[in-house]
Amino acid sequence: MQAVTTTVLKAFDALKNVPDEELQWLIDNSEEYRLRDGEYLTVQGQPLTGPHFIIKGSLQLSFIQNGARRGIAAFNTGDITGYLPYSRAINATVNSQAIGELHLISFPTERIKEMIKDHFELTQALVHVMSNRVREFTALQQQNEKMMALGKLSAGLAHELNNPASAIVRDSVSLIEHLRMEPQTFKKVIAIQMDSAQVDAVNDELFRLLALKDRPRLTLKEKTKREEELTVWLEGHGIENSFEIAETFVDFGFATDNLETFCNHIPSNYCSPVFNWINNLLITERLVEDMQESSRRIAGLVTSVKNFTHMDRGVDKQYADIHIGIRNTLTMLGYKIKKGNITLVEDYDETLPPVNALIGELNQVWTNLIDNALDAMETNGKGTLTIKTEKSREFVNVFVIDDGPGIPADIKPRIFDPFFTTKEMGKGTGMGLEVVQRIVHQHNGSIKVKSEPGHTEFIVCFPIDG
Repeated sequence: MQAVTTTVLKAFDALKNVPDEELQWLIDNSEEYRLRDGEYLTVQGQPLTGPHFIIKGSLQLSFIQNGARRGIAAFNTGDITGYLPYSRAINATVNSQAIGELHLISFPTERIKEMIKDHFELTQALVHVMSNRVREFTALQQQNEKMMALGKLSAGLAHELNNPASAIVRDSVSLIEHLRMEPQTFKKVIAIQMDSAQVDAVNDELFRLLALKDRPRLTLKEKTKREEELTVWLEGHGIENSFEIAETFVDFGFATDNLETFCNHIPSNYCSPVFNWINNLLITERLVEDMQESSRRIAGLVTSVKNFTHMDRGVDKQYADIHIGIRNTLTMLGYKIKKGNITLVEDYDETLPPVNALIGELNQVWTNLIDNALDAMETNGKGTLTIKTEKSREFVNVFVIDDGPGIPADIKPRIFDPFFTTKEMGKGTGMGLEVVQRIVHQHNGSIKVKSEPGHTEFIVCFPIDG
């Protein structure tokens, strides 16, 4: 077995500049351990020990989340883990388990104060390890929380994408079937005898009606009445398929006076085939319009995803309209808003200048706060979500307000603590608000909460210029 000497410890990258006498003191005052494969060095929730210096072997870190074990990292030969000087941790937040045979030395935690007092270089080296570890853990947790935020949105986003995608498939099938019936209509149309002036007049009136952008919005009662009027007119003029034609014509804003205009340019014995031809043309137009609208909706959702993740931008702060990120987040959570029977109130200060921020990170803030508000209102079966922005001198304030049951007074002081959650298993990680607070602090801002039954208000404040 390898003997633990100052030379061995000098091979640790973190300890290479520590004087030999301090390393020898560390060896003399540490316990040497050998763990078999699968044995635990630390257990989640139990008192944190160490620091531990891995002489040879590997240590797997994992933690239990929602009843399942998740691996997060591994320490190998030359790594240092466990309690470190000036750490505020008391209990282990992860399990550490030997992979194969593990050889290490452990310094007693209760003698850390002695190390800090008498061995400056050794203490400095271990503090440097801790600061690196905190930075790496923070980056990992922030990325994990971002992925979990996207995970929260995935089910609703899949539903939102499925609706227009299914509509395109359905309309394309209908369009194919509709076009297959065209030969019969074509046969009747080809037999029509009209001069060019009559044809031009019919075309001009038809395309004038199609070009109208503001088609009348009719109630069901108004629509039924208009269809009955057109059906009576069409039947009175001997038009085949009168009821079907009336339905289509009403959808495109036709009225009886438009039919009269057409008839003024069509020989009476050809009115029926011409109106049926126009009906077929309008059905084709409607199916294509529906497919275009569905395609635009899918494109809009994809754009929202790209803007939400900010995947096409760098990681540096940049000036951007804060409302774009908020609206993209609401789009991503649209299915959950509709499913929860939530009334959305958007009260934006449109005079706000662009803010200098990490836009992708702020989108994570909006997602967590809005998602938490929606979860809080679930118990009521309905609710009102209010998103408000305002300028306060050189700062921007963003309010996320819900009318759910509120946050109990005994829980409120703990809501920003890491791993604290009141949600049932499988719904909460306890990292959402902790990450929110960290991102807000990263922007030199603050986050406050006011809560009472029927009104919970999170206020995010940060400087406009970053």
